[in-house]
Amino acid sequence: MTNVRTVLVADDDINIRQFLKIRLSYLGYNVILATNGQEVLSILKKEKLDLIILDIMLSQIDGYKVCRILRKFSRVPIILLTALANITDRIRGLDLGADEYLTKPFAPDELEACIRSLLIRSHERNDSNPLVIQVGDLKLDTIKKHVFKGSKLINLTLIEFNLLRLLMNKAGKNLTRTAILDCIWGYTSYRYIDTRVVDVYVHRLRSKLEQDLSTPNLILTIRGKGYMFQIVGS
Repeated sequence: MTNVRTVLVADDDINIRQFLKIRLSYLGYNVILATNGQEVLSILKKEKLDLIILDIMLSQIDGYKVCRILRKFSRVPIILLTALANITDRIRGLDLGADEYLTKPFAPDELEACIRSLLIRSHERNDSNPLVIQVGDLKLDTIKKHVFKGSKLINLTLIEFNLLRLLMNKAGKNLTRTAILDCIWGYTSYRYIDTRVVDVYVHRLRSKLEQDLSTPNLILTIRGKGYMFQIVGS
């Protein structure tokens, strides 16, 4: 028996709500609609959701705040669908825990591809990944989502944590910006995602982990290629 996935569409534009309701229902999804942020939070208490498509400019409680509240108790995939196209808006949304950020006007095929990708990723179990990753005095717990540098707990956002986990898993190997986009944000060749997003998050990680930002010794820049987490002693 096929497991029907439930998608919540929260947008203040009735035309977008109805369009996505018809299109996603045709594709086999169970679609629930919401018109404002308060309604989203109310639905979350009653329904088991597989994915949320969330507008930022919602009334009562905006999409940013909904993201922040939701991430305190849920890991349900979130796609921010918004007219805000500035890179700072994108980074803010991803920082608050959104998995994808698409701007309006959007291509329906691209949105549907994002939905498929996120649903696959959210249900995958990669047992080959260690529960705890340690490189030197840096220890990352993949279950509790904790990072310690020595005895000090490092406070990271979800995206920062996922990026650090990727770099530590591939310690000693160069990762291109495109490879990082693919692993963290589900980049595909038909989508344009500004690679500066990677640079911004690497800088943020360095500011929390490195002793001297001018001469980083953990996350190295491989000029013209990408980034590498350096194995201690190499």
